[in-house]
Amino acid sequence: MAMQIVGRQRRKFRIRQRIAGSAERPRLSVFRSAKHIYAQAVDDVEGKTVAHASTLSRDVRTGIEEDSKLDAAKKVGKTIAKLLLDKGVDKVVFDRNGYLYHGRIRALAEAAREAGLKF
Repeated sequence: MAMQIVGRQRRKFRIRQRIAGSAERPRLSVFRSAKHIYAQAVDDVEGKTVAHASTLSRDVRTGIEEDSKLDAAKKVGKTIAKLLLDKGVDKVVFDRNGYLYHGRIRALAEAAREAGLKF
């Protein structure tokens, strides 16, 4: 019996057919759960994560207890942008991972752009 792929997984696979990250332009992949949001920059050629940040990261976690999830996503966006810029990467391919470009996903992307990343 074959497993049926529906919803976000189908969108995710469709998006990933078109985009891929490289060393000079990694793929910025975003995952969100009910409580947290995660972002990682991936070099798909080497199969390695260049940088990662989340609401569980030590530098982001301090001071977000009273923030909304939207504000926390903005902090994660700024943090991942800073980490990538420190490594000399200023261009990324944005992978929304099947989520709508709305709410926390949009907030993270716009905060990363404001911090200096180019999509």
